Amino acid sequence: MSGSLEWKGLLAGLIVAAALHVPARAQTAAPAVGARAPAFTLNDLDGAPVSLAGELTQGAVVLIVGRGWPGYQCPFCTKQFADFRAHAAQFAAAGARVLWIYPGPSDDLVAHAKDFIAAKDVPANFRLLIDPGYTFTNAYRLRWDAPKETAYPATFIIDRGGIIRFARVSNEHGNRTAAADVLAALPAK
Repeated sequence: MSGSLEWKGLLAGLIVAAALHVPARAQTAAPAVGARAPAFTLNDLDGAPVSLAGELTQGAVVLIVGRGWPGYQCPFCTKQFADFRAHAAQFAAAGARVLWIYPGPSDDLVAHAKDFIAAKDVPANFRLLIDPGYTFTNAYRLRWDAPKETAYPATFIIDRGGIIRFARVSNEHGNRTAAADVLAALPAK
């Protein structure tokens, strides 16, 4: 009998341990392919408001949600940003705008975002938008609400009609969508 109790205790412990290793995702999922993208307006680094609706008048939007400021500049975000910048001409040729969302706590978020792009050429068809206080991140159900976390990294392609045509959310810091994969999935102009 004691062997059976030990086995049940071990099994219960394994179940609890497994549960602790699952990221704390929101109960509802992020917007999916085929859904209308939730509208938003965020400020750029100069304080100018940028709306999804306004950007869609110029073509498809590639929406990238980075980790922003979890207390440091995320090396995975830095690498992904460099990858997309290296393909800026291809995004422009495809008629796509790239909106990079930089979430984090309100304190000094603009300064951290400026540091993120410091000494980097930001292409004309790219906009870095800040999400202080996680308003956008919560609306898109991407908030990674844990110590030293901000948002689940995500990439969306939104067509001119506001419909999501590509969606990928990472439940970890890495596993980011490559620019080549997004370019292959962009709708024709």
